Amino acid sequence: MAVPKQPITLPDRRRVSVAIGEGRTSFRSWQERIRDPSLTVLLVLELCLVFLAAPLAAQGVADARPVAETLVLAVLAIVVVLSHRRGAIVAILLGLTAVLASFSFGTGWSPVIASVLRRGGNVLMFSALTWVVAHAVYAPGRITLRRLQGAVVVYLNLAVIFAAAFSLIWDLSPAAFASLPAPSGGPDELATMLYFSLTTLTTTGYGDIVPRDPFARSLANLESIVGQFYLAITVARLVTLELEDRRRR
Repeated sequence: MAVPKQPITLPDRRRVSVAIGEGRTSFRSWQERIRDPSLTVLLVLELCLVFLAAPLAAQGVADARPVAETLVLAVLAIVVVLSHRRGAIVAILLGLTAVLASFSFGTGWSPVIASVLRRGGNVLMFSALTWVVAHAVYAPGRITLRRLQGAVVVYLNLAVIFAAAFSLIWDLSPAAFASLPAPSGGPDELATMLYFSLTTLTTTGYGDIVPRDPFARSLANLESIVGQFYLAITVARLVTLELEDRRRR
């Protein structure tokens, strides 16, 4: 004997809506509580990725590459949890899908397509990561040590984004950089481009790697400008936020 379905009444719908609203509010509150501590975790992970895992992978250490990939996934997971923006989450997922596709099906595709997917996916993921972290750093409120650490995370992200873009140019044009052989697809490529990216971002410019390709030169010029403007804008913004917070107290 079939049991007749009970219709959902208006009070029931209101209770469900209230429960959903309270759940979203509590989740947002939890995100705000863990936002600043998460910036410290992100900084530690990125320092390990850029200055430890990448050079070890370039040296041929067997476990370094899986460790580096795990660190990237951990960084992305933290950003997805912290983000209030669906666009950033979608961008991260699309970038991750592109990178995984380049590794899974790269042998059946041309090297150009595999490189575009891998490097483009990295640019997309770390751009979305920068978007989320920058929002947390520049949000109104008291300037804490952890927010300053978040500013360092954004700075390192810029280096990683440009390094991925330089790697793509190098893959497409093997003679794009002087004093560098043609890329072989090994993990040392990203470490090399990270080194070049950081020296360009900080305008150090040792001169051991020189861009020849017009796009590589243009990108290097853009990165050096972005590096200087980022430092100036960040200092000005953080000082302004700190002064505004002191006036309120």
